Amino acid sequence: MDMKNDYEIILRMENMVKTFPGTVANRDVNLEVRKGEIHCLLGENGAGKTVLMSTLYGLFQPDSGQIIYKGEPVHFHSPKDAIQQNIGMVHQHFMLVPTMTVAENVILGQYEPWKVLNDMEQVSNKIREISEKFNLQIDPDAFVRDLSVGEQQRLELLKTLYHWVDLLILDEPTAVLTPQETEGLLRLLRELSEEGLTIIFITHKLEEVMQISDRVTVLRDGQDVATVNTADTSPEQLARLMVGRDVLMELPDRHGAVGDAVLSVKNLVVENERGLIAVDNLSFEVHEREVVGIAGVSGNGQTELALALAGLTPISSGEIYLDNQDATHVTPRQLSQNGFAHVPEDRHKMGIILPFTVSENFILHEFKDQPYAQHGLLKESIIEENSTRLVEKYDVRLASVDEPISSLSGGNQQKVVVARELNRNPRFLLVNQPTRGIDIGATEFVRQQILLQRDAGTAVLLISTELEEIFHLSDRILVMFEGKIVGEVPPDRGLIDEVGLMMAGKEVRV
Repeated sequence: MDMKNDYEIILRMENMVKTFPGTVANRDVNLEVRKGEIHCLLGENGAGKTVLMSTLYGLFQPDSGQIIYKGEPVHFHSPKDAIQQNIGMVHQHFMLVPTMTVAENVILGQYEPWKVLNDMEQVSNKIREISEKFNLQIDPDAFVRDLSVGEQQRLELLKTLYHWVDLLILDEPTAVLTPQETEGLLRLLRELSEEGLTIIFITHKLEEVMQISDRVTVLRDGQDVATVNTADTSPEQLARLMVGRDVLMELPDRHGAVGDAVLSVKNLVVENERGLIAVDNLSFEVHEREVVGIAGVSGNGQTELALALAGLTPISSGEIYLDNQDATHVTPRQLSQNGFAHVPEDRHKMGIILPFTVSENFILHEFKDQPYAQHGLLKESIIEENSTRLVEKYDVRLASVDEPISSLSGGNQQKVVVARELNRNPRFLLVNQPTRGIDIGATEFVRQQILLQRDAGTAVLLISTELEEIFHLSDRILVMFEGKIVGEVPPDRGLIDEVGLMMAGKEVRV
């Protein structure tokens, strides 16, 4: 083999297999990464991307397969081994100590204590140099707890640059960033690539793949299905590779004029679990035949707002009206009986009961009522008939409606929740992160169902951290920052920069 050509391939992973109890995460995966390129690892949640890279980084040990790095077979028993070979990884959930400074986080665990105590000024100076060179704008003396999410992301990058790596792995790095922060990060990665750094970029966002990468490897169900040059492909082709079939990328236009207000929220104040104000004096309305989208970086009060509207957390002050009826302090069951449907943020915690069958999960609201029960006894044949109808209508992939819902994929579990809630023909539909963790085919289907509900007269409140989703589905967009609504815009993609600035707390006139 030509050694020169072999060295141009900085990383080769051959026939990688990694299993967990009951799951094959990686099934004979092959990956080849060239020196100095930005290589996207694309696939839906659960496709095996993070497991593959965590195996490379030494966090997991493979069941079988071989890793060849810089032309040599390697076996990393821990991240320390990978770091010694100049491989760095920025995880989706940041690995930072909030009570320590930027400089302390950068050198944490790297040196002997005496060296750290004596060399902190030198460390800070080097951080300033790197920060200036790559326009990272991070103060080495700032405490991590005082940094924004975007600054924390830059700090994670700075940690790898400080010790300089040859191969950098980024796991869903834009998940918690505003559009402007995302643009800045992608620009920085391109600069680093030009400096000779090799980057593996894990994502499920097609637009980022097209914007940043040189080549793309697509994973589906734990297997690599294709590696393509980005210049030779399209979002439609990549979507087809991710799902295994053609995906409709466009959604239908709206029909019908907006009607009366169904939900009215007035001066709502809600505290979070720590007793701090999370929803700060919010007022808004949602009308019939309207989707109102709430945009914002995760952690700005959206979760608490949804829980308060659904009757699942106490309200400090303010009022909620549903069809002009006071719904401020009513129970979730009372809301449900009054036409309120809720697709929650976390389906496992609040949407389904994992040990129950699919059929049982379909009737969680009405298991006491006709036609599913009589004199305290469940009517099995009617329950099964209802479940079979919903499975067909909502294209839920399963072996039997009598199997536990835990055996379904995430996308099919989400379809069960959506089917159950929409089947009740609600007056008001609260949908929180409707497509989180589901494949692009299930995403397309769920979004279409939301729009069909709107066109049927339902008032819909959509909460999502995916800006593309907000712009796709909303008739009006409200932007939340630190518990307040800081602006309202129409779903005009030309305003995406303005929305991004609002999400970061900047005042913008639209």
